[in-house]
Amino acid sequence: MFLRKIALLYVFIILFSCKEVKKETENTAKNVLSLPEKIAKAHGYSNWNLVENIAFTFNVDRDSTHFERTWVWNTKNNDIASISGTDTLRYNRKEMDSIAHKTNSGFINDRYWLLAPFNLIWDENSYEHELTKDVISPIGKKPMDVLTIVYDNKGGYTPGDAYDLYFDDDYIIREWVFRKANQAEPSMTTTWENYTAINGLKLALDHKTAEGNFNLYFTGIKVE
Repeated sequence: MFLRKIALLYVFIILFSCKEVKKETENTAKNVLSLPEKIAKAHGYSNWNLVENIAFTFNVDRDSTHFERTWVWNTKNNDIASISGTDTLRYNRKEMDSIAHKTNSGFINDRYWLLAPFNLIWDENSYEHELTKDVISPIGKKPMDVLTIVYDNKGGYTPGDAYDLYFDDDYIIREWVFRKANQAEPSMTTTWENYTAINGLKLALDHKTAEGNFNLYFTGIKVE
C-alpha cells in the first residue's frame, strides 16, 4: 500500500511538472515577437496607445514643384480634419460620404508614409510576409535584411501592392521599395532618414530618391 501511494505521488508529480512546462512553453511562445512586431516596436509602437491626437503636414518636392496637405487625426474616435490651402474638410472614418471617402484615400496614403511600421501590426491580417537576409540596399548599397510584405486582393485602396522594407540590426527601416500590384520592377524607391523621436514615436521625416530630385517629408508634427 505504501509503495502504491509513493508510485501515485510520483505519477502526480510528473503530470504536474509536464503541465507546468507546457504552460511555461505556451507563455514563452506568446511573448516571442514576430519580425513585423519587432520592427513596429523599434519605431515606438509600444507608446501608440498613449496617443490621442496626431497632426502632420505631408510634403512632396519633385523637381521644381511643391505639394502639401495637412491632417489632424483624433486616433480614439477617428475624427479627421483635412486641410489643403484654405479648405478644411472634417469627417469621421466610420461615417464617410463619397467626398470624404475620396479625401480619406489621401489620408491613408499620407499616414502610411508616416506610420508604415505601425501598419505592420494594424494590417497584419491583410498581407503575407517573408524575410530575406543580407541584401544590398538599392540606394545606400549596404547589406541589410529585407522584410517583404504583399497585401491581399480583398479590397482597400491599393490591393495586391508589395513593399520591400530594408532594415538594420536595430530593426529600424532605412530604405524601402514600393511595387505596385506586386510587380517585379520597383514603382518607387526611397530612403527612410532624418529620424526624430516625438513623444515616444520614432518617425522618419524624410524620404528621398537616389536621383535627388524627389523628397517626401513631414513638417508640423504634433503628437498628444
